[in-house]
Amino acid sequence: MIGVIVILLIILIGGGALVYIGIRAPQNSEENLIQERLEEFLQKGEQVDLEKLEMSRPFTERVLYPIARKLGQAAAKFTPQNALNTIGTQLERAGNPGRLDPTLFLALQFIALIFFGGVILLVFSVGQTKMPFGRVLLFSLLFGALGFFFPRLWLTSKITRRQKSIRRALPDALDLLTICVEAGLGFDAAMQKVSDKWETELSLAFARVIKEVQLGKLRRDALRDMSDKIGIPELTSFVAAVIQSEQLGVSLAKVLRIQSDQMRIKRRQHAEEEAHKAPVKMLIPMVLLIFPSLIIVLLTPAALRLMNSSLASMFK
Repeated sequence: MIGVIVILLIILIGGGALVYIGIRAPQNSEENLIQERLEEFLQKGEQVDLEKLEMSRPFTERVLYPIARKLGQAAAKFTPQNALNTIGTQLERAGNPGRLDPTLFLALQFIALIFFGGVILLVFSVGQTKMPFGRVLLFSLLFGALGFFFPRLWLTSKITRRQKSIRRALPDALDLLTICVEAGLGFDAAMQKVSDKWETELSLAFARVIKEVQLGKLRRDALRDMSDKIGIPELTSFVAAVIQSEQLGVSLAKVLRIQSDQMRIKRRQHAEEEAHKAPVKMLIPMVLLIFPSLIIVLLTPAALRLMNSSLASMFK
């Protein structure tokens, strides 16, 4: 039994390390990393050696990520295009965590499947408990399926966290947009002010819109892409109102003022909704943890007294 517990602890530690390595990706693109290393060699005055430059990269970038990408590309050949588009949309809505693309995400899913299934197979093979091979294989398949869907659960939590952050920051950002537009700034300059003032997911999205507009993209198309990549109704209605005011020639300051008031009302309603859900969510830990402990503490002395009393002989 002690050996099985030790193996489980080792598996948990190794699983955590594998998930960290699998999810973590280089913060810069490959071209930027190579350019940075070339500039570093040029500043030192050393002769550029491509082999030395390649070996100076981390092991994960040289070996693990190319293998994972090849595995993901092989899996993508048998994956419907709609599923790949869905994964790409979810990654965009999560803010591109770890610079993942759909092929790397598919590779991460299959790595988690093999790891979870292999761990269960190893535990039942090394442990002292002997089980039929069919049952061991069934447990391995079940945990492998759990490992396959584990990256999806992680991605869903990232999307939910990012959308909550944007929903909370949206009314304050609209207030600042309204003040800037009423002061005489253009809408692009007002978005730049919001991007400079805060370092939130919404300000990063505004900064991306500004860069796309500077590169020649139409502002309404950049705003629509931003709302599609974030995927919350509040931002979609805000973008639609801004585009409509631009097309119809309505005062943008009035539209922003109305949108700001509506966003604050929606944020208050959302907070009240979460507050009403709290008692229902508290029932699960109360029923599973608090109530059994209270019953044990309160009824154990009475049960011991009944066992030592004359009433206990009636049930013998």
